[in-house]
Amino acid sequence: MNGEKAPVSRGRVDFLPSAWRHDWLFGLFLVVVTLIAYGPVWHAGFIWDDDAYLTQNPLLTAPDGLRRIWFSLDSPSQYFPLTYTTFYLERGLWGLNPAGYHLVNLLLHAANALLVWRVLARLRVPGAWLAAAVFALHPVQVESVAWITERKNVLMGFFFLLTLWAWLKFIDEQSKRPWRFYVLALVFYALALLAKTTACTLPAALLLILWLKKMPINWRRLGQVAPFVAMGIGMGLVTVWWERHHQGTQGKLFEIGPVERVLIASRALWFYAGKLFWPSNLIFSYPRWTISASDPGAYGWVLATAALGVVIWRARRWAGRSMEVAAVYFAATLSPVLGFIMLYTFLYSFVADHYQYLACIGPIALAVAGMKIGLGRVAAAKPFLQPVLAAALLMALGALTWRQCGMYANVETLWQATLRQNPNSWLAQGDLGNVCLQKGQVDEAIAHFQKALEIKPNYAITHYNLGVSFYLLGRIDEALPQYEKAVELKPDYAEAHNNLGLIFFQQGRLDEALPQYEKAVELKPDYAEAHNNLGLIFFQQGRTDEAISQYQKALEIQPDSAEAQKNLAWVLATCANASLRNGNKAVELARQANALTSGGNPMILRTLAAAFAEAGRFGDAARSARNAIELARAAGREDMVAQLNGELKRYEAGLPFHQ
Repeated sequence: MNGEKAPVSRGRVDFLPSAWRHDWLFGLFLVVVTLIAYGPVWHAGFIWDDDAYLTQNPLLTAPDGLRRIWFSLDSPSQYFPLTYTTFYLERGLWGLNPAGYHLVNLLLHAANALLVWRVLARLRVPGAWLAAAVFALHPVQVESVAWITERKNVLMGFFFLLTLWAWLKFIDEQSKRPWRFYVLALVFYALALLAKTTACTLPAALLLILWLKKMPINWRRLGQVAPFVAMGIGMGLVTVWWERHHQGTQGKLFEIGPVERVLIASRALWFYAGKLFWPSNLIFSYPRWTISASDPGAYGWVLATAALGVVIWRARRWAGRSMEVAAVYFAATLSPVLGFIMLYTFLYSFVADHYQYLACIGPIALAVAGMKIGLGRVAAAKPFLQPVLAAALLMALGALTWRQCGMYANVETLWQATLRQNPNSWLAQGDLGNVCLQKGQVDEAIAHFQKALEIKPNYAITHYNLGVSFYLLGRIDEALPQYEKAVELKPDYAEAHNNLGLIFFQQGRLDEALPQYEKAVELKPDYAEAHNNLGLIFFQQGRTDEAISQYQKALEIQPDSAEAQKNLAWVLATCANASLRNGNKAVELARQANALTSGGNPMILRTLAAAFAEAGRFGDAARSARNAIELARAAGREDMVAQLNGELKRYEAGLPFHQ
């Protein structure tokens, strides 16, 4: 990355035979090798928080979803409206087929590699194409490409690099109508910020470009950069506020002092550089460091960083400004994720591969340029040395990337691979427990959750999941303290309040269940299950009007809730207050619930029978009651059989059933 030298013309490189020296062939080859290296991604599935971002994100299917994505606080993560908009559009194209989302991520990454090439070529960086190929094939990039949620990373990178390209065209004295490129740069930058806020570091790159090209950084230039700075600061403040008040970056885990933050940042810089130059043991969730200002050894990373800074400064005498630019770009682009600002993901680890998706361009370009210049001195004697070494490097990186992609086949392989290299990952243990729950392997799930709690005892979500597991096995007495612990650790945990209320309700402790349900709907107003459960309490207490209101609210939120449909139908068919009964509406609701459960739920068939009777259709009522009796008897529910036989006699006598 030497601003004083210009051995490259139109971005062509000397690492391949002259027959290939055509830009379009270079570009096509770069795209093809990228697609090949990421081959396993084509068959990968959804992982970890892809559910929150995509598969279970109500904003992607709601009629007003696009409006809420852009103009509400309903986002399940940070304010990434452009990213969510791409998911919204794709959800309509290929539903929940993960292949489509992976394809878009991969194509964006390939496009980013092309943009890296063109930007470096315009900067006259030696070996621009090879640097772009290393960027594309480096295994540290797999996390950003193979993880669908990291669409925000590759999408932001696309517009980030387009901004740099437009800026270079703007400052080029040979460009015609340069201000149109300035406007384009502003538009591209706005889109980058709307994809992911870490693009806020881009103004530093704009200034570094000016400095590398030895262009004066005067008041005029600073004025041109100022709008980018204002946009970056504005979106950065939004993100900080969002992280603190919506993502929960508060509490003891995030109360890290300024000295510790510097120690974390210095160690993180060396961590990322190390993974870049020696990409071994790359894992999805790295161990979380224990950093203490009282530990003298922790300051070694600070001293090493300062020493490297001195070396780079002194090296400028013979290396020009290239080393300084690469180092400053690397640190500046990483700065939002180094620990100076607390992110929710720091709860698990202070570092992640996807954090250096764009930052790695600086060190890669510097290393490749050094290789190009160094090998150029022996190229005359050994003309095939450069292409052979370049091919070997890319093949090695491509093979590592292919292998790394295999980890992302599905969530189970991802966490198993994580545990092999990070056995104390409570995050991996907890998520493997969730995988086992989804597969019906409840005992195995309990073992994973208990292991996770051994590593991290005070994590509310794991206590909640362990409570769910005990509940599914009917071990109510063991589930109850887990829910209580979850609520104690996380008082705003709506799901834990709801499940705690459920246990109290089943134990007949209605006065204790009621405040738990009320707290759940207060914390999460769109929580359909909690509204339904609150309706059950009200119905038990004889507050029928309020019960109906809660059931209706549940159905507004979740129209296909068979449980809420059944409960509302039962009230409308059987309540003692004749002014509230509505047989025809009850039949409609009960039929919908019966269809949703494929006619296999005896309680819903019982409700349908009562609804038919209230509507005066006693023959249909008797048939539904007999079907319910058969299902109840097959399930061994003799208590229900006896109850249904009594109701059947009423229907056969032409009488409705009222409570």
